[in-house]
Parts: sequence; C-alpha cells; structure tokens
Amino acid sequence: MSIAARLDATTAAVLARAQGGDAPGKLASALQYAVTPGGARIRPTILLSVAMACGDDRPDLANAAAIALELIHCASLVHDDLPCFDDADFRRGKPTVHKAYSQPLAVLTGDSLIVLAFDVLAEAAGQDARRALELIRVLSRRTGMPDGICAGQGWESEGQVNLSAYHRAKTGALFIAATQMGAIAAGQDAAPWEELGARIGEAFQVADDLRDALYDAETLGKPAGQDVMHHRPNAVSELGVQGAIRRLKDILGGAISSIPACPGEAMLADMVRRYAERMTPVAPAFATGEPRI
Repeated sequence: MSIAARLDATTAAVLARAQGGDAPGKLASALQYAVTPGGARIRPTILLSVAMACGDDRPDLANAAAIALELIHCASLVHDDLPCFDDADFRRGKPTVHKAYSQPLAVLTGDSLIVLAFDVLAEAAGQDARRALELIRVLSRRTGMPDGICAGQGWESEGQVNLSAYHRAKTGALFIAATQMGAIAAGQDAAPWEELGARIGEAFQVADDLRDALYDAETLGKPAGQDVMHHRPNAVSELGVQGAIRRLKDILGGAISSIPACPGEAMLADMVRRYAERMTPVAPAFATGEPRI
C-alpha cells in the first residue's frame, strides 16, 4: 500500500471514530473540515518514509503515529489562523475554520484535534506499549514547551528573538517529531534522527519565509506578506532573498549528509532531494531580487 493510501485510510478511520456517538454536529463537521482534504501532508509522509527505511515492522503503529502528527499540525493551523494570531481568512484555498464555523468552534476544533492525536497513540499502545509511550513522549515534547510549536508561537511575543531557536521550535519541532517518531515506530533509537528532522524543518521555514515574501495569496492559498504585517522575524529580512536561498540550499545539503545509516538511506536521500526541488521558490520577484511586500 502506498504512503498516500495508508494516510487516507487511517485518517478516515480516526475521523469516523471522533465524529461518532452523540457528538455535536457542527464541531464534528469542523473537525472534518480542518483535516480534509489534506495539504501536502509532508510531515506524516516523512514519518512513514523513515519507518519504511528502518524496516516498518509495525505498520499500523507507524500509521497511527503519522496521523497523530498530522492532527497536531492541523490543530496548529486552526489556532494560527485565529484573529488573536494571524487573523487569516483563507487556508489551503478555502475559508479558515473560524471563518467557516465561528471563532469558538475553531478554538474547540484545534483543542479537539490535539487531544485526538494523543488518543490515537494511546489506542495504538496495544500493538507495542513501549514504542507507543515513546511516541507520546516525543509528540508531547514537540507540541508544547519548551521545545515545541507552542514555544515557537510564544517567540512571536518576545521583544528579542533568537531566529534559530524560533525556527527550530515553530517549524522544526514537528519535523523532528516526524523523523524521530518514524524511527521509534519501527523499533529504532530516536536520538540519531533528531538532526535530520531539525535540518528539514529549518529548510521548510526558510522556504516558507521566501514564499511569504515573494508570492501572492492566490498562489499560496493563504494570506501573503504575513511576516511583514505581524513584524515577525524571518530569513528574508535577516539575509535578503538571495541570502535566504543560499541558506536554504546549505541546510538541505546538510540534511542529506545527516541521514543515519539504515536500509533505506538512499531512498531517504532521494526524498530530501525531491523536496529540495519543490521547496525552492521561483517567482517573478526574483528578477529584481526584492520581495513583494
């Protein structure tokens, strides 16, 4: 079964369970709306790719880990889009959850997705309790404080921002979770996989900074120019467009060299190279080297 098919089947099963019984209809609908159709699903794809590279001897556990990670990511998007943060009207080319369902339901949707993620891992403990507990530990650490996406959002309220720490928490955290959880699900030690996740996460943040500065809302499927509007630290303002592009390429080169030895090492290197091609922004604004803001 392909990675996409595994993610589709597991997502459908998890959402069906969450929407069952006497669940309130609007909130149940909002959960579906926030998760489907999925975006690129890069994080769970990386997780399953690492699990497969390490042997994938517990595929159902790996599937649960992948969906739990994606649920956390979707929850973060719902919360990020709220008026108290980015105040975004569109996400993935459609109205954000708070626009489609109301702010109270958006808050509850994000909260419910976070809880659901850990419920998915707890249920999967029957397959391998030790591995499931490790998965819960990694995902909780990369979601909350001091190393998770909550910490990343918190940096935006600080007067002085460490850009590296900010990127590592806001974007890198869930990529670190992806590589480490993929290894854990396949029975491998998580520690050697942290650097790969951190490098991929930093690369995605730099690429996102470039897209935010160079692309319009129609191209992105979400509001553009958010870093400038919200006075957020970003790679383009610190390094310039060409400097950020060079930084992106350097990070991706380091990511490939950091892949731990495993049966699927070559496959993972090829995956990173493919993502590198997709991530490097190409836009008319490069002609002048100046971002559109």
